[in-house]
Amino acid sequence: MAPLFVYLFIGTSFLLAGFVSLFRIRTIMKHDGTKTEKLEKLMVRIGIFSVLYTVPATIVIACYFYEQAFREQWERSWFAQSCKSYAIPCPSNYHHPPMSPDFTVFMIKYLMTLIVGITSGFWIWSGKTLNSWRKFYTRLTNSKQGETTV
Repeated sequence: MAPLFVYLFIGTSFLLAGFVSLFRIRTIMKHDGTKTEKLEKLMVRIGIFSVLYTVPATIVIACYFYEQAFREQWERSWFAQSCKSYAIPCPSNYHHPPMSPDFTVFMIKYLMTLIVGITSGFWIWSGKTLNSWRKFYTRLTNSKQGETTV
């Protein structure tokens, strides 16, 4: 859990440093009279992507904190329940109400894990990328017609 938090913190720091640099470049370009439309469009895309990546990653880390905080109580509760259902004599040092994990938290964790990959996929598989792959396969299939391969 600590490495995930450290990586998220370092990545967010780099993102913020990058945005500060891009804003400085934009300010200089505007001062010089250069058009900044493409740079601003890139900044918006990077901002949207960073939010769509950082927020789910933060939620996943929060879910891990939830799991870690209550894991021992869940295990004790499960142990006491198992002893009761199988009629096994168990130590009676657990006198708390039975606790079980919240299913919703686990589903949110897995959803957020998948959303990070899905947003990355949408970012990578843009129209330009698909067009590039289409051209590549077209050239690959057309170049083999009428040529001998050694």
